[in-house]
Amino acid sequence: MTVESWWRSLKSNQRLPTYILFAAIGVALVVLAIRHHVVDEQTLIFFLVFLPAVILHEVSHGVVALWFGDDTAKRAGRLTLNPLKHIDPVGSILLPLVLALIKAPVVGWAKPVPVNVSRLRHPRNDAVLVSLAGPFTNVILATITGVVLHAVLHVWPLPIVPCGAYRCYAPISQWALIEQVLFYFGIVNVLLAVFNLIPIPPLDGSAVLERLLPTSALPTYYQLRMGFMVLVLLFVFLDQSLLSSLLGHVENWYINLVF
Repeated sequence: MTVESWWRSLKSNQRLPTYILFAAIGVALVVLAIRHHVVDEQTLIFFLVFLPAVILHEVSHGVVALWFGDDTAKRAGRLTLNPLKHIDPVGSILLPLVLALIKAPVVGWAKPVPVNVSRLRHPRNDAVLVSLAGPFTNVILATITGVVLHAVLHVWPLPIVPCGAYRCYAPISQWALIEQVLFYFGIVNVLLAVFNLIPIPPLDGSAVLERLLPTSALPTYYQLRMGFMVLVLLFVFLDQSLLSSLLGHVENWYINLVF
């Protein structure tokens, strides 16, 4: 999507004044939060790189669905990088911000891209690939970001600080801004990929479970599917130790690969 077409779509949007108002309020709140040390700069960077990562995750679902014959997302105008088309107020803004403030693992979602499974050429098999496209996209983004960050670190080595008898890397707040952005973008994509691969509906990993169900059980499964979102939220908020352990191991593995 070109800058010109993106700007035309913004100008034609009747809700643009409302979006601008909410954006201005959001920026003001962020500035106040930083000044009063409610949100630090690293949390803000993490939150800002989270949005493109989750948007690309959702767009990939629609792109793969289009490859397999379903143009529902395209007709709905969702095969675009325009964030206004994808941001979910709860999953893209409120939930990640609350989790960041309470120092919990940051996860979330954008508005789901519409997919009509019945329009896919091979509905049951193609639906699995459409679902896994999101986490796969995040894995690719994390890999590319890791390679770029590894190269950048050779140009701008991380600052070293005394650490007893050893030398340690300085806190991330002392890194160059490009290093911070790349680091957090890689981590965000790793966390999104792993979290969405958990086989609990409606997360993407449940597509494999769905494929294993007999056809006769699918109507009941589809009726109950969105209700499982309550379990996902309980999993995030009530059992942070398990989620932190799972995501922490993957995060450490990614850091060791990059450094």
